[in-house]
Parts: sequence; C-alpha cells; structure tokens
Amino acid sequence: MGALMSVDQDPYPDWLRPPVGGYTADDLDRLPDLPPHTELIDGSLVFVSPQMRFHMRVMRALEYALVAAVPPGWEVLREMSVKIDARNRPEPDLMVVNEEGNTGQRQTYSLAADVLLAVEVVSDESQVRDREVKPRKYAAAGIRHFWRVENVDGRPVVYTYELDPATDRYTPTGIFHDRLKVEHPFPVEVELA
Repeated sequence: MGALMSVDQDPYPDWLRPPVGGYTADDLDRLPDLPPHTELIDGSLVFVSPQMRFHMRVMRALEYALVAAVPPGWEVLREMSVKIDARNRPEPDLMVVNEEGNTGQRQTYSLAADVLLAVEVVSDESQVRDREVKPRKYAAAGIRHFWRVENVDGRPVVYTYELDPATDRYTPTGIFHDRLKVEHPFPVEVELA
C-alpha cells in the first residue's frame, strides 16, 4: 500500500499556479519539468496532447519536402518555439527560419523576425489554436507565410496563406488536396496522397 500524502504536501508542481500577470516567454526555459512541447499563449501555459499517426506522417512529408527545397541561408526547424513577444511563444509544427538567427546548439526558440514560414498540422485538441489564435499571432508578428494542414477524411489538405502588409492579416493563396505545389516563399512540391 502506498504512503499517504500529508495534508501540507501539495501534489502539483508550483508552475501549475501562474504568477500574477501570467508567464513570460523566457519562463519556458526556466520552469522545471515542463511537459515536452509546452507553448505559451497570452501568458498561459498550453500543454500539447500526444499526436496521432496522421500528424506525424504529414509533418515528416512536409519536413522532407521543405528541407529539399529550402534556399541557402534558411533552415527548416521542427517542433521548436517562436518567440513572438514577452507573453507568446507558440510552437509551430514546422518553420523555415533565417540561419542568421542561429545562436548555437543550446538555442530553444527562434525570433518571429527570423521566421519566413510557420506550418501547423491541426489536431482535434488544437483546432481553435491552429485555425484562429496562432495565425493571428503569426500575422501580427510579421511572419510572411503560413500553412495550415487539415485532416479531411484521413487525407491531408494544405491551406496556404501570405501576409498582406496593408492589413497585417493572412490572405489565402491556395488549397491543395493531392499535391502541394507552390512558388512562394520558395518553390516546393510534395505529394499529399
């Protein structure tokens, strides 16, 4: 039989109670024992659910295609966060970043100014974040290109967007069902079937 917990003992880590005003982007590097892929949205910690096979396969296909197509001076990063501001540090599934923003092997995030493309593969638990919250934040931060991937009857559908500098909002540039083929931000082609 397990030991009983004393009345004074708290079963939860201290970081589950946010500080007044919420957490900051830099707190993600200081908080002990955070679950993997924890994001910061508006000062609140967001924990990601385990991903399904669909999510992993789509990410892999897009990552390979992006790595093969990315021009010199740019790098494809997987599941690494982007620091948008002091209260927002989401983690796109994939992003293309300027290599000039590389600060070394211990780097834990990229700055929004260094991100050319952010990609989100939508999961059941992340629909609102991936469809509404994150695209608004990426656009406001000046990230020029955004791709959202949806699971439609077990098949990926990619929605591509480009930032309209007059409105600081994304404008749709395409919907791709069987093959993703784009010229911007650089030429990429990948079979989705």
